[in-house]
Amino acid sequence: EPPMNSLKGVLLIALLFLAPARQAAAQQADIQRLPIILQADELIHDRIDGTVIATGNVEAAQGARVLLADRITYNERTNAVTATGNVIMLEPGGEVIFADHMELEDDMKSGLIRDIRIILSDGSRFAANGALRSGGNRTEMSKAVFSPCPLCAKHPGEAPLWQIKATRVVHDQRRRDITYTDAFFELFGVPIAYTPYFTHPDPTVKRRSGFLTPSFGSNSQLGSTIQVPYFFNLAPNRDVTFSPIFTTDEGVVLSGEYRHRVESGQFSLNGSITRPERRGDSGEVVSGRDTRGHIEGTGAFKIDDTWKWGFDVARTTDDTYLRRYGFNSKDTLTSNLFVEGFRGRNYAAVNAYSFQGLEVNDDSGDTPIIAPIADFSFIGEAGRFGQRFTLDANFMELYRTDGTGSTRLVLDGGWRIPFMGPFGDLYSFDASLRGDAYWVNDVLERPDRSRTSGLTGRIVPQVSIDWRLPLIRDAGTVRQIVEPIVKFALSPHGGNPSDIPNEDSQAFEFDDTNLFNDNRFSGLDRIEGGPRLSYGVRMGAYGARGGSTTAFIGQSFRTKADSTFEPGSGLEDNLSDFVGRIAIRPSRFIDLTYRFRLDSDSLALRRTAIDLTAGPDWLRTNLGFLSIDEGSADLITLGRREEINLSTRLELGPEWSFDAFHRRDLAENSSINIGAGLTYQNECFLFSTQVRRDFTRDRDLEPDTSINFIIKFRNLG
Repeated sequence: EPPMNSLKGVLLIALLFLAPARQAAAQQADIQRLPIILQADELIHDRIDGTVIATGNVEAAQGARVLLADRITYNERTNAVTATGNVIMLEPGGEVIFADHMELEDDMKSGLIRDIRIILSDGSRFAANGALRSGGNRTEMSKAVFSPCPLCAKHPGEAPLWQIKATRVVHDQRRRDITYTDAFFELFGVPIAYTPYFTHPDPTVKRRSGFLTPSFGSNSQLGSTIQVPYFFNLAPNRDVTFSPIFTTDEGVVLSGEYRHRVESGQFSLNGSITRPERRGDSGEVVSGRDTRGHIEGTGAFKIDDTWKWGFDVARTTDDTYLRRYGFNSKDTLTSNLFVEGFRGRNYAAVNAYSFQGLEVNDDSGDTPIIAPIADFSFIGEAGRFGQRFTLDANFMELYRTDGTGSTRLVLDGGWRIPFMGPFGDLYSFDASLRGDAYWVNDVLERPDRSRTSGLTGRIVPQVSIDWRLPLIRDAGTVRQIVEPIVKFALSPHGGNPSDIPNEDSQAFEFDDTNLFNDNRFSGLDRIEGGPRLSYGVRMGAYGARGGSTTAFIGQSFRTKADSTFEPGSGLEDNLSDFVGRIAIRPSRFIDLTYRFRLDSDSLALRRTAIDLTAGPDWLRTNLGFLSIDEGSADLITLGRREEINLSTRLELGPEWSFDAFHRRDLAENSSINIGAGLTYQNECFLFSTQVRRDFTRDRDLEPDTSINFIIKFRNLG
C-alpha cells in the first residue's frame, strides 16, 4: 500500500516542493508553474502518485484564481485539478463560474467544464451544457444562453425578459468579444429573430467601434424615418459617430459628430447635410434640389490656472432646416469665441459674437457682429468697516453690413459700505462714477429721424442708500419674518442722448427681481436717471418641517417721468406699477410661484406668470401660465402672450412611466403642441415611444405629427 498522510480538520498547505528529491529534474522543467494553496476539512497526500485529495469545504488558490468545491484532486506532476460538487471559480477579472464538474490544467486556466453557469463582472449571465476553457481568457460553450437580465425572484425558472440562445457561444476575454453561432433572440421566452452569426462586445468594453442603438419614427413631413448610428473609436481620446437619417419622403440626411479630448481641454463638432427637393415659401415642391445642412460645435481649453479659451459655433443653411428635420427649434443661432480668466473675486473676458436669425422677418444685413466685447470686473478687499472699492470696464466693437455700428468704452468705479443701525436695521451706502464714450456710425436719431455719426458720450455720478429691517417672530412651530425694504437712488436726469444707440437694453422686463437695482436696464447702452425711491415689503412663514409661504410686493417712485422707458413698461410714470411674488411650498408635494405686475392706478393685471409643480413622486404635474396685457411694453420683445403649458409624469410601477404635455395659446384659442409618451426601462432593456403634434406653420414647415420609437438592449449597442 503506498504511503499516505491523512489530516482531519481545517488545513492550510502550500504545495511548493512536495515531490521527492528524485523528481528535481521534472520540477526544473516546470519552474514557471504557480504554487497551489489548499484549505479543506480533510486532505490526503499520496506521495507515490503525486496527488493531493481535498474534501469538505475545499478552497484552492493558484495565482489570482480561487476554486471552491466539495472535492478537489490535484496532480502535482501534471498540474491538473479536478473539482466536483458545487464548484465555484472566482476569476481575476471579477467573473464567477459555477459548475458541477471541472477538469483544469495550466494553473487552472484551461480545461473542460460540465453544466457551466457564469456571472460576468456587470451581472450578465451565461449558461451552457458544457464549455472548453483555454488560456484563462477564452471560453467556448455549447448549447448556451446569454442574458444581462436578472431572473424573477418569485419565479426563477421563468425566462428573463430577453436572452440569446445559440448552439455555440465563444467568449474571448482577450479580445473582449462574445460570438454566437446559430443564434435565436428571445423576448419573454419567445423566439423573435434568428441569425447564423452574431457578435457584440462583452460587458467590460466601454468604447468600441460598432453600431449603436437605432431609432425609428414617422413624420407627416418626412415620412417614415430610421436613424442608425455607427460609432468609430479612433483613439481613447477621440471618436466619431456617424448617424445617417433615412426618410421615405425626403431622402437621406447625413449627420455625425466628432469629439476630441486633449491635455488642455476638449471640443466637439456635429453637423448634417442633405439634398432634398426644392420647396417654395409655402412649402410646395418646385423644380431642382437644395443643399441644406447645419454645423454646431463647442470647445473649452485651459491656458493656465487663471485663463481659459473656447468657442461655440452654430450655423445653418436656411431658417427652417433645423426644425424641419428635428434637430432643434431655436429662433436664433449664436456663435462665440472667448477668452476668460478668474482670479479671486476678479474676472476678465474677451468675446466675439455672430448671430443668425431664423425668423421670417430677420435681415442678415441688420444682424450685428460683435468683435470684440471685453469685460473686466474688480472687487477690492474689505476695509476695516467692511467698505469695498469696485471697478467695472467694458469695451465693445459692433458693426453691421447694412446699418448702425458703434464702438463703446465704459468705465464704472464704485464704493460701498454696509452698516447696522441701532434697531438691527441694515444699511448699505453706494457711490459710483461712470463714464461712457461712443464712436457711432449711422445712428438713427429721434424724433427728427435723421442719422448721425461721430463721437459722443456721458458721465453719470450716482449715490444710493439701501435700508431694510428684518423682523422675526416665533409662533409655535412657525417662524414669521416681515422685512420692509427702502432704497433711494440719486443721479442726474436724462443720460440717454439720442445719438447713443440702444443695442443691449431692448429686452426690458420690470418685475420683483430688479425693483431695487441701481439700473433696471439689462445692458449698458441705457441708464436710469433722476431721483427715485423704491420700496416694498417681504414676508414669510417657515414651518419646522420645511414648509414655507413667502410674499413680496413693491413699487417705485420718481420725481419726474422718464421717457427712456417705453409706454407700458411699468416705469414710464412717476409712480411705477406694483410688482410682486407669492411662493407657497407647504410640503414637497406642492411648489407654487406666482409673479405679477399691477397697474398703479387701476390695479389691473399687466403681467401674470404662474409656475406650479404638484403631486407625489409617482405622479408629478407641472403647470405654467403666462399672460401679458395689451398695454404692456413686453409685447415689443415677447409679442402678445396668453398661454398655458401643462405636463405630467405618471410612474406606473418601478419600470413603466407615462409622460404627456400640452402647450396652448389661449389668446388665439389654438394649440402650439401636444404629445404623450410611454417608457419601459429596467436593468437590461429600454423601450420608449412618443407621439407629438406640432401646430406651427412657417414657410415650408407645415403642422405635422410624429411618432418615434427607441429600443435599447443592454450590451447590444
